[in-house]
Amino acid sequence: MATEARSEGEVPARESGRSDAICSFVICNDSSLRGQPVIFNPDFFVEKLRHERPEVFTELVVSNITRLIDLPGTELAQLMGEVDLKLPGGAGPASGFFRSLMSLKRKEKGVVFGSPLTEEGIAQIYQLIEYLHKNLRVEGLFRVPGNSVRQQILRDALNNGTDINLESGEFHSNDVATLLKMFLGELPEPLLTHKHFHAHLKIADLMQFDDKGNKTNIPDKERQIEALQLLFLILPPPNRNLLKLLLDLLYQTAKKQDKNKMSAYNLALMFAPHVLWPKNVTANDLQENITKLNNGMAFMIKHSQKLFKAPAYVRECARLHYLGSRTQASKDDLDLTASCHTKSFQLAKSWKWNRVDSCSHQEETQQRTEEALRELFQHVHNMPESAKKKQLIRQFNKQSVTQTPGREPSTPRVQKRARSRSFSGLIKLCSGSPAVTMIPTRLKWSEEKKEGKKGFL
Repeated sequence: MATEARSEGEVPARESGRSDAICSFVICNDSSLRGQPVIFNPDFFVEKLRHERPEVFTELVVSNITRLIDLPGTELAQLMGEVDLKLPGGAGPASGFFRSLMSLKRKEKGVVFGSPLTEEGIAQIYQLIEYLHKNLRVEGLFRVPGNSVRQQILRDALNNGTDINLESGEFHSNDVATLLKMFLGELPEPLLTHKHFHAHLKIADLMQFDDKGNKTNIPDKERQIEALQLLFLILPPPNRNLLKLLLDLLYQTAKKQDKNKMSAYNLALMFAPHVLWPKNVTANDLQENITKLNNGMAFMIKHSQKLFKAPAYVRECARLHYLGSRTQASKDDLDLTASCHTKSFQLAKSWKWNRVDSCSHQEETQQRTEEALRELFQHVHNMPESAKKKQLIRQFNKQSVTQTPGREPSTPRVQKRARSRSFSGLIKLCSGSPAVTMIPTRLKWSEEKKEGKKGFL
């Protein structure tokens, strides 16, 4: 019925309505199923943080993007939208008066084609995507052009906001596929936005390291996926929503390549100019970056099913942001995790926990914490010898007076107060070396390892 069931208590269906704008609850009106566990978006707290504290959310995500890819000052400023995109040869998006003039002209064209991306426009275009999902076996889909007369009729209908019966037989699959590309091509900026252009070039350069710490020519897929997950989190919501719909369509199309003759790379050649390329540039302007952009688009198609989930550490930080404070955690929030960290956050007087044995969840949480610390220590231990590695080892030893992560504890647990709400101390580990799991520097683990505090303070 949905992607993931709740494991941290249950929320009555009537209480979930207040959060519909923040996360995707699946609500069933079948009376026979009432009383069953509510199923919710595993990224609930991530979306809640994005919605309620955008500045904290952006700091959390961007600090981890810069941990994975090297963005110099200007490129980081472009990612944050502080300066306009600059391209080799002086090419770049229009600005100032001309940008305003172009915007006015687009408004005259219609509500869908040539206009800035909106949820209303996506709802209209979704009719095309839904139809194409049913016709993926057509040979040359997205490559063979359709009939221009039929496309104009279909375009006018979409601009007028009317529902279209694509199953009537009046339109061909190639008409619909070509019109979808046309819609993307007429957007004011690429689907992944101008701000993210240089970040995607850097992601294409993420390579594995050999045993001696030297960079190889083998792409580091794990870090590339992680970086894309983070980058997609800070896309404007309409862009992210349409990108997810589009990549899923292209992924399913590539799976039928034995019928339609369209591989992921062939599809990437068709869509990279609309999804990644900056507007008003030519192939000559992009030069050697064209290969990176095409390969990057193909990579996104192949791994699309993994790219729209927040990394686990971002989920955890967002969750602790709300559940780690006794002053700002609302009852609705607390109900969502009624069985998690009961003793750690000491809010028992205002809550009534009767559903779940808190001790068992406390043990599970402690076990996950210890496993994460052991994994982090192992990552650091396997890093190539460098000054940074020595510094990290010293930090581990400083916080582990009697033992290092990975060994069995021998002293009783020490309960600590709830974490700080600040994300400003996020550690940026190994920006130019193999990925290491991020640990927030000011994160006060609700249940410490038995030898005392773990983590970087």
